[in-house]
Amino acid sequence: MINLNRILLPTDFSENSAVAVSYACALAEQFGAELHILHVMQDLVTMIPEPGMAFPPPGDYMLELKASAEKALAEIPDPTWAAGKSVIRVTRQGTPFLEILRYAKDGNVDLIVLGTHGRSGLAHVLMGSVAERVVRKSPCPVLTVRPSTHQFVMP
Repeated sequence: MINLNRILLPTDFSENSAVAVSYACALAEQFGAELHILHVMQDLVTMIPEPGMAFPPPGDYMLELKASAEKALAEIPDPTWAAGKSVIRVTRQGTPFLEILRYAKDGNVDLIVLGTHGRSGLAHVLMGSVAERVVRKSPCPVLTVRPSTHQFVMP
């Protein structure tokens, strides 16, 4: 029998990751599992290889990003659903797929529920896929949820 005690829901706050929330919540409720919601903040300096961005913007923008992320995490899932349930919200800083994998391994996560962007072709080659990297290297099963056509419907 499958037993899920800890479910990880990584989010980048996009519409695509929001689609995965309903799946993660339904599974957490069905199995009585803890729902871990993770947002990884990637340092802008490492993302933008422009000469003018060699130095970080003035002020501690990572603290501002973290505060903003924590505020957004507090709303996922809907607070009325989360009432009385075990929901753990976490922010990390680093490369998204690496931090997701590290959290899953360190936290002994049983399942990762991850939204995908559904990119293909050149966009996929140029931008890569966090979901694909997580699926390939994950220490546990991964449920990927595509945006669009087939939505989860509660019976």
